[in-house]
Amino acid sequence: MLNTTLCYITRGNDVLMLHRVKKKNDINRDKWIGIGGKFEGNESPDECLLREAKEETGLTLTRYAYRGLVTFVSDLWETEYMHLFTADDFEGELIECDEGELAWIPKNQIMDLPLWEGDKIFLKLLAQDVPYFQLKLEYHDDTLLRATLDGKVIVET
Repeated sequence: MLNTTLCYITRGNDVLMLHRVKKKNDINRDKWIGIGGKFEGNESPDECLLREAKEETGLTLTRYAYRGLVTFVSDLWETEYMHLFTADDFEGELIECDEGELAWIPKNQIMDLPLWEGDKIFLKLLAQDVPYFQLKLEYHDDTLLRATLDGKVIVET
C-alpha cells in the first residue's frame, strides 16, 4: 500500500498546478496535477505535505487543510492512499520543479486541462468546499471504471 499527499495551493483566484512533463515513465505524464508525493520513513500526512511542498515548489505552507482521503485502485499500479490537502497561505518564492512545469492557473480554467477523470471528481468537491470526504477511484488502464464517494457509487462504467 502506497501513501502519498496531494495539495492544491491557491493564490487569489489561481491554483498552482504541476504539468508532469519532465520524468520518464511517469504515471502522470502530460497530466496536470497538484503538488505532493510519497511518504518517507515515518512521516505523517502533514509532514509529507510540508516536505513535498518545499521540495517541489520552494514554498513553505503556513495555512493548509486536510480535505479528504482518495483511494486509487488499478490493474496497472499499486493501491494508493492519497491524502488530499488544500493550502491558501505560504511564504517564499517558486522554484523550478524537477518533475514538471509549475503554473498558476485560474480556477475557472482547470477543468480544461488534461486531467485524470477521477481528479475531476475531487477537484469539483474541493471547489464546492465539501468538508472531509473519502473517495475511491477504480481504474482499468487509464479508464475510470467506478468512483465511490463516502460509500456511495457515483460513477460506474
